[in-house]
Amino acid sequence: MTGHGPEHALKVEASGYFSGTVAGIVAGDLYRFRLDTDERLYADPASRFQPDGPHHASRVEDPGAYAWQDTEWRGRGIEGRVLYEMHVGTFTAEGTWAAAAEKLPHLASLGIDLVEMMPVADFPGRFGWGYDGVNLFAPSRLYGEPDDLRRFVDQAHRLGIGVILDVVYNHLGPDGNFLSCFAPSYFTDRYETEWGAAINFDGEGSAEVRRFFIENAAYWIEEFHFDGLRLDATQSIFDESRPHVIQEIVEAARAAAMGRAIVVIGENEPQHTALVRPPADGGYGLDALWNDDLHHSAMVAVSGRNEAYYADHAGEPQEFVAAAKYGYLFQGQVYAHQGQRRGTAGLDLPPAAMVTFVQNHDQVANSDCGLRFNLLGHPGAARAITAYLLLAPGTPMLFQGQEFWSSSPFFYFCDHEPELAGLVREGRREFLTQFPTIDTDAEVQARLVDPGEESTFQRSKLDWAECERNVAAVALHRDLVALRRSDPVFSRQNRGGLDGAVIGRDSFVLRFFGEGGDDRLLMVNLGRDFARRSIPDPLVAPPQGRSWSLLWSSERPAYGGHGTPEVETLSGWRLPAYSAVILAASTSSTIAAS
Repeated sequence: MTGHGPEHALKVEASGYFSGTVAGIVAGDLYRFRLDTDERLYADPASRFQPDGPHHASRVEDPGAYAWQDTEWRGRGIEGRVLYEMHVGTFTAEGTWAAAAEKLPHLASLGIDLVEMMPVADFPGRFGWGYDGVNLFAPSRLYGEPDDLRRFVDQAHRLGIGVILDVVYNHLGPDGNFLSCFAPSYFTDRYETEWGAAINFDGEGSAEVRRFFIENAAYWIEEFHFDGLRLDATQSIFDESRPHVIQEIVEAARAAAMGRAIVVIGENEPQHTALVRPPADGGYGLDALWNDDLHHSAMVAVSGRNEAYYADHAGEPQEFVAAAKYGYLFQGQVYAHQGQRRGTAGLDLPPAAMVTFVQNHDQVANSDCGLRFNLLGHPGAARAITAYLLLAPGTPMLFQGQEFWSSSPFFYFCDHEPELAGLVREGRREFLTQFPTIDTDAEVQARLVDPGEESTFQRSKLDWAECERNVAAVALHRDLVALRRSDPVFSRQNRGGLDGAVIGRDSFVLRFFGEGGDDRLLMVNLGRDFARRSIPDPLVAPPQGRSWSLLWSSERPAYGGHGTPEVETLSGWRLPAYSAVILAASTSSTIAAS
């Protein structure tokens, strides 16, 4: 009922739910609930669509009406994949699923395997990141109709691209969240989160709470054919019972796929590797974890600055060697920024279990002006680190527009009522003051954007004209993804398949071992021109009876580079400043003269 139509009484069930049967309901009808406790009308907490937002009526949907075309689609696993993070509202000027679907051929030509879509559960306001969702079963009306989302996924599958959804099970948004009005047991004060009341997964009355979230995970896989989930801030999904609710969420998602391969990724700030271990070994069964460590090292290397949570990273060659070999850099040692140990052991993890990136929504926005990494340092350094990212054995992820060196900033933005908007604005400013240059520089503070201003949201939209103009950047990314996929050595992505060494103050080498001596050498220089008469490290020696030949260089003019000299000659080794080159083991045993 909506307040204008007939009312129908519901009967209480033993589980605490209320239920009833109403004849004559059809898709498109609107309804709301009236609780015994007050006269207010509420949206359905499990609504499949909120055409006017969380504070208004829910709409009846027919989830079986859409005619799917992906019956032959078998899903995507994590091995060998390249990810692409997308915020639907800023991905295109229109900010809709329909407009985003028109860009899917571009992503397919780039070689993207999986789109990681930022949260779409409905939330109040005209714009937002989606992490303040309150109607967890309702795709946001801001991006279109539910079937528009289905069409997006269907089109992605036709092009060979999987789609995974970012979901938030650690808190709900502060506005429009009425779950506690239906039952106080949804939340608990036994735990604290940074964003709001913790979900009650293990206290009194938690059985049906767990069911609500577990069924939500299965719902997105079953009714929208998503190819997996990204679980936000898993460190704040508190559960002292066993099995842990995260394990049950993963199991329910996989069961809902009915034989399709899906990918479940976790964000976990403390870097607990148990999340990607099998339940039989005490783990939770996820496929991969975001690796912030690599991002921090890359940002310091490019920008030269290591304030705040970058303080434990120097951006030095050894960090890149270790990240390529072992994933997380912090696996239990002291992390000075937090004054405690960080991470758990992960030396044995498969490389694919680490999602690696040099940009994502959080990290681009966590600055005074939301600049992309390619605008923070030498353009050659951006090309060189991109080569490392896309060829190293982790699971690389690009952030929307990264492939064409987008100059659009990406800010934190959210649209709330005035009082809440003021609190969010001050909270955001306080967060950014951990960076001394922001905290102490009034001029920098003056240019901080207001998350609640529509201009903040509009400025964060991609300018797709840049994709046409920046053909060199697109070629760089497309060629590297193709090399990763087609080259038999880079595509192996096996643990122990490489070794690395520091060869200079700003330079390092990774040796990828192929079969029968068909090795590859990735040499990266993140400083001035590198010139040495010799390199006393066996990793740079070619296999017996072979020599190194140039396979690829980030300094190709087609990528915006300035050319590559002969890397190894009888006079020594040379690498251009801020560059990366790939040498392949050639059957020739000759070496160039100087």
